[in-house]
Amino acid sequence: MPVRRVRRVIRKIDPWTVLKVSFVINVIAALVFVLGTWVSWSLIIQAGIPERLSDIADNLTITYEANGEQYFRVIVLLAVIGAIVMTGVFTLGAVLYNLISDLVGGVEVVVLEETTVVPQAALSAATVEAPAPAPVPVTSSEQPPRVRKASASAKVPSPSAPTT
Repeated sequence: MPVRRVRRVIRKIDPWTVLKVSFVINVIAALVFVLGTWVSWSLIIQAGIPERLSDIADNLTITYEANGEQYFRVIVLLAVIGAIVMTGVFTLGAVLYNLISDLVGGVEVVVLEETTVVPQAALSAATVEAPAPAPVPVTSSEQPPRVRKASASAKVPSPSAPTT
């Protein structure tokens, strides 16, 4: 397939679209973050690392208690706040891009466009015209309605002119 290079300029990005798409992406990222943290914490608990850290803290006379439920609440709160903040940042970025692109003209992108070659035989077969349909004869009882033509001297009132 022949390919040709086409230059395109991205001048505007719709902020509403960026808001919707970035919100979905950020919610998915927040869920992945929370689930990844939960799996990691489960593995850490099974390995007995919090108990070892507690023993080390007791030897150093530091009070330490591993509270997984509280950690999980903090992680969920950070994920929600992060998703909201990043959605706002991406939307603000789209608005700033639109303002800057008004000054500099946008971003130029070179795109490769594939063109298909149509064989001449297929092209000539596709352009064969079908015969025109035969006119239907009109009987005397089915005469088409006559249209009156307005004379040049007749005045047509304008819709905005008041009628008396």
